[in-house]
Amino acid sequence: MADGPRPWVLHVDLDEFIAAVEVLRHPELAGRQVIVGGRGDPTERAVVATASYAARELGIRSGMPLRVAVRKAPRAVLLPVDHPAYEEASEQVMATLRELAVVEVLGWDEAFLGVSTDDPESFALRVRETVLAATRLHCSVGIGDTKVRAKIATGFGKPRGMFRLTAENWFPVMGERPVIDLWGVGPKVSRRLEGHGIRTVAELAAAPREELVAEFGPRMGAWYADLGHGLGPTVVDDSPWIARGRSRETTFQQNLTTPDQVREAVRELAERVVEDTAAEGRPVFRVGLKVRYAPFQTFLRSHKLPAPTRRPEDVVQAALDLVDRLDPEREVRLLGVRAELVMPEEGDPAERTPVRGRL
Repeated sequence: MADGPRPWVLHVDLDEFIAAVEVLRHPELAGRQVIVGGRGDPTERAVVATASYAARELGIRSGMPLRVAVRKAPRAVLLPVDHPAYEEASEQVMATLRELAVVEVLGWDEAFLGVSTDDPESFALRVRETVLAATRLHCSVGIGDTKVRAKIATGFGKPRGMFRLTAENWFPVMGERPVIDLWGVGPKVSRRLEGHGIRTVAELAAAPREELVAEFGPRMGAWYADLGHGLGPTVVDDSPWIARGRSRETTFQQNLTTPDQVREAVRELAERVVEDTAAEGRPVFRVGLKVRYAPFQTFLRSHKLPAPTRRPEDVVQAALDLVDRLDPEREVRLLGVRAELVMPEEGDPAERTPVRGRL
């Protein structure tokens, strides 16, 4: 009996998604430098949510303060963030993709597709054309034999293209690239790897697994060892996504200058997070606090609760306890509170529901 079509993982990533949605609403902005962030006012404290490719060519990046972005791109059009519009566009894209294949949603603008075909490039082209026809949005497609390779491949296909990355061409394409080019490797991990003489993907692949486990622990050490080879999950899971936590944060237009101001702001954020977690119906087991001191230094603190709880006062108090670990002499420009939730598979077996696997 002949073998059937080969299974593939496709990673679909919408090109300059938020900016593209704004251009659909404002066609006169097509091809222009567009920056979306905050309320679109560079005199306020806010950061760039996204930028069009024309703006990115000038060095505009997500997370950059709007006032800095305006200095780099003085002719750019600034627009406020409109979450409902982006959610509506995303839902339309994902519904379109579900008509073609099994879909695992990763965010507003990206998803994995599981397909079996002898011609993945033709299928990827069909995906791009179908999404464009249904939504007027362009996308790029990465083709891989694992989720890791498909995700990384998309970067080589942008914009409006496709690229195949598999075991056959992994090292010719990725071997000499820096480890920070790998999915999930940021500056901190990159620096830690460099401390072991590991700078390239090929060097990571050749590193002793036990050395990585000693540095990063048994779970992440093994993950990075496999990552050097492009290994990872191959099954696309369309189970509904379940949040691991809920968070709220605020950037203050004027710095908070006293501990009392900080405590009151944290209390308000924590109470809003409690309302969000109540809707999830699962207990909280860890509370985190994010603080950004003036001018722009960010720190994270967290505390694991003695036992998972649904009691609002416990969550709020845990957040307030973390305030005591902050520097009372420093002015604060941003605060955030996060509550980590017990996942269904970790609680009462009778209450478990499918959870989509995440990398």
